[in-house]
Amino acid sequence: MAEAQTLTAANYKSEVKPDWCPSCGDYAVLAALQRACALLQIAPKDIVAVSGIGCSSNLPGFFGGYGIHSLHGRALPVATGLKLANHDLEVIMTGGDGDGYGIGLGHFIHAMRRNLDVTYMVMNNQIYGLTTGQTSPTSTKGEKTKSTPLGNLETPINPLHLALVSGATFVARAFSGDVEGMSEIMKQALQHKGFALVDCLSPCVTYNKHNTYAWFKERTYKLAEKGHDASNFEEAFKKASDWEEKIGLGVFYKVSKPTYEDDEVALKDGPLLKQKIGISEETGRKFMEELM
Repeated sequence: MAEAQTLTAANYKSEVKPDWCPSCGDYAVLAALQRACALLQIAPKDIVAVSGIGCSSNLPGFFGGYGIHSLHGRALPVATGLKLANHDLEVIMTGGDGDGYGIGLGHFIHAMRRNLDVTYMVMNNQIYGLTTGQTSPTSTKGEKTKSTPLGNLETPINPLHLALVSGATFVARAFSGDVEGMSEIMKQALQHKGFALVDCLSPCVTYNKHNTYAWFKERTYKLAEKGHDASNFEEAFKKASDWEEKIGLGVFYKVSKPTYEDDEVALKDGPLLKQKIGISEETGRKFMEELM
C-alpha cells in the first residue's frame, strides 16, 4: 500500500485568495489555523469552518476544508447543529469581536455552558471593521470612532472573563504578531475535548489606530514563561484581568470535563447522520408497554 500523504499548510488553502487589507491581523490567524491543522494531520474533509458576518468571517472561503458563511452573530447555533449531527467532524467557528461578543453574545454563553466539543477563534480587533470603524463591544473606553466621535462611553467587555464564568474548558489568547505562538495555541485548542476559545488579538490597521501591532508588542508576554498554572481557575481569572500595562498570551485555563456530546443519549450510537432512521423493535415495544 502507498504511504499516506503528509499534509502541509498548503493543503488547507482554497483557490480563493484572501482580500483583507494589507497587514490585517486576520492573515496571521488564517496562516496559524492552516499550520495547526497540518501539525495535527487533520484531513480537510473532516473539518468544517463556520462564520458569521464581518471581515474575519470571510475566513471559511479562504480555508481548504468545508465552510459555511452564516448570519451575523449566528455562527455558534449553526456550528452546534453541525456538531450534533456529526460529532466526528472538527468544527471550527471563526468571527470577530462584534460578531461574537456583541450580536452573538447569547449564543456564545450558552455554547460554553454546554461544553460542546468545538473551537471558536475570535479575531478581536476592538472595532467594527467591515462597516468602516464603529465602536465594538471590546473597544477601549474613551475611544473616538465613527459612532463615538466624542469618545466611547461604555466599559469594554472582557471575553476571557465571560468564557471562564460561562463554563468554557479551554480559554486562550493569541496575537497576530506571533504566528508561531498562535499556531501552537490553536493546535492545543483543536486537540482539546470541550469548548475551546482562542481570543485572537488581530489588529485592524485601517480603522483602529490605537491597538496597533506596536502597542501590543510593548505589552504582551507569554504566560508559560511566567510559570502560569492553567488548571487554576482563580489564577486564570486574575491573569485575564490584566490589560493596559501587560497582556498575557497563551492558555489561561484548561480543564477536562464531560462534553455535551458525551452525555447526550441520542448520540451514544454514534453521529446522528450515521444512525438508522426510526427505532428498533425492542424500543418500540417498550414505548407501547409504557403508554398503554
